[in-house]
Amino acid sequence: MPMPVPRRTLLAAGAATLAVPALAQVPWPSRPIRLVIPFAPGGSTDVIGRLLAEHMAPRLGQPIIVDNRGGAGATLGTGLVADAPPDGYTVLLSPVSAFNVGATLYRGRITWDPVRSFAHVAMIQRGYYALLANRNAPFANPAELAAEARRRPGLTYATSGVGSLPHLVMLRFAQIANIELTHVPYRGGGQAVADTIAGTVPVTLDGIAASVGFLRQGQIRGIGFTGPARHPDFPDMPTFVEHGFPQLVAEGWAGFSFPAAVPRPVQQRFADVTREVLALPVVRERYRGLANDVGDRFMDDFQRFVAEEVETWRPLVLASGATVD
Repeated sequence: MPMPVPRRTLLAAGAATLAVPALAQVPWPSRPIRLVIPFAPGGSTDVIGRLLAEHMAPRLGQPIIVDNRGGAGATLGTGLVADAPPDGYTVLLSPVSAFNVGATLYRGRITWDPVRSFAHVAMIQRGYYALLANRNAPFANPAELAAEARRRPGLTYATSGVGSLPHLVMLRFAQIANIELTHVPYRGGGQAVADTIAGTVPVTLDGIAASVGFLRQGQIRGIGFTGPARHPDFPDMPTFVEHGFPQLVAEGWAGFSFPAAVPRPVQQRFADVTREVLALPVVRERYRGLANDVGDRFMDDFQRFVAEEVETWRPLVLASGATVD
């Protein structure tokens, strides 16, 4: 007959069993987080992403390591995050270009869906685009650029890449103005702006945040703005609207997005920390210095916004005739 197990031993074994699930649930985050920015360093999106990572890391208790993965209209880095393990340690700085334009433009070449493949947790910025010209360029507004392109068909312009929203805006501009422009795609807006300053290309369109310093120092000229009215910080920069192109009001945005299956508590924690950092006076002051607006949508609200944006822009991308070839 087997000896009875002492009650104390049974209680100890039961306690150990109960402890196993608790020990298995390691608090998030317990290691560094990778922030994938699907552009080359130096552009407006990169500037914002690094600013927020700097302030979010100490609040999360782990480093946020920026990983620039530019290419294919921001769809390359976006796809890396869509395919990443849904453990909360890979997050995308999700740009308007990848979702509003790239998801349609690169259809058939990507395996992710702009809505179903992601948990969009926080909008981090909103802002318009600036048409920037070399200081010696012979045009000072969109109408003069169109006139110059009629004299010189094939006039070149730079953007952050094929399939970027600036690329689509410039395609629409060329169609509406009935001119021929030649696109020079870069892997990020920073280098496109640098080459415009150097005179390698005469003009580029980029988020205004990447060029604020150059504009204020007079290193580059702002000759067009995609807002409905002139920017208060740059009242001398004309709009496309006032020069006869009301169709070219275009606002950009960026956010933070996880792979869709990341646990909801992790999404919420990241969203809450993002919201907290966006409210910091030092961050808001930096945004003002970059001539950008702070994002204002989180979790389900932002998820709905992205879905609506994709549906709004899809027919415009198709109608533009833009291709990736």
